[in-house]
Amino acid sequence: MPATDPPAVPEQDVVPEQDVVAERDAVAERGLATERRIAAFDFDGTLTRRDTLVPFLVYACGRSKVASALAAVGPGAVSGRFRPPPEGHHRDRTKERLLARLFTGDEAARVAEAGVAYAARLPALLRTDMAERLAWHQREGHEVVIVSASLCVYLEPFATDHRVNHVLAVSLEADDEGRLTGRLVGPNVRGAEKAVRLRAWLDGDRPLHLWAYGNSSGDDELLEMATSPTRVGRRRRRPGYPP
Repeated sequence: MPATDPPAVPEQDVVPEQDVVAERDAVAERGLATERRIAAFDFDGTLTRRDTLVPFLVYACGRSKVASALAAVGPGAVSGRFRPPPEGHHRDRTKERLLARLFTGDEAARVAEAGVAYAARLPALLRTDMAERLAWHQREGHEVVIVSASLCVYLEPFATDHRVNHVLAVSLEADDEGRLTGRLVGPNVRGAEKAVRLRAWLDGDRPLHLWAYGNSSGDDELLEMATSPTRVGRRRRRPGYPP
């Protein structure tokens, strides 16, 4: 099947794609050649028009419980902007505290069931331009992976329904009795952790071509890994300028 040009993604910073044959030859010279062509997508604000995490929390836990949890962790989030925690980003710590308040002791099976039901709502939130870009990668036979700070409980069912090959996202830890501990399995998947997770998934492979799509500073390290990085969104900046 001959290659086709990808659909345009408006209002973005695009780094022109390198010639695929030249890239293959350069990789082969280093003895790391693979035939993998991979497209890595952030989810919230990149594939979708808006955040999906808080609406899921409301769906799974109820509006009043989420409002109470947000009120409880809010002061810490504000202070963290001025006195960053010794380890990690203040947004990561706030998210961990919020999820712990909402899910500690909950049944993992119940939350997983809520995730499957919520995933069915997500197609209505997809950006048309990015859905077209996703479909183009799939038609071309590229591997597609979502790399996101959102939760696996709804991203994995979404991926299954939309022929996405893999999900690298936030998992909630469960104990041997099937109850959530309130902790995450590993760090929050934002910033440098996105690159860490993607490299671990690649397991030493150097793809022939890697496309990456993101919309925020939390995607910078993911975009830096790509042959063809694309920053999606309304904000424009010249190459070399900080976001």
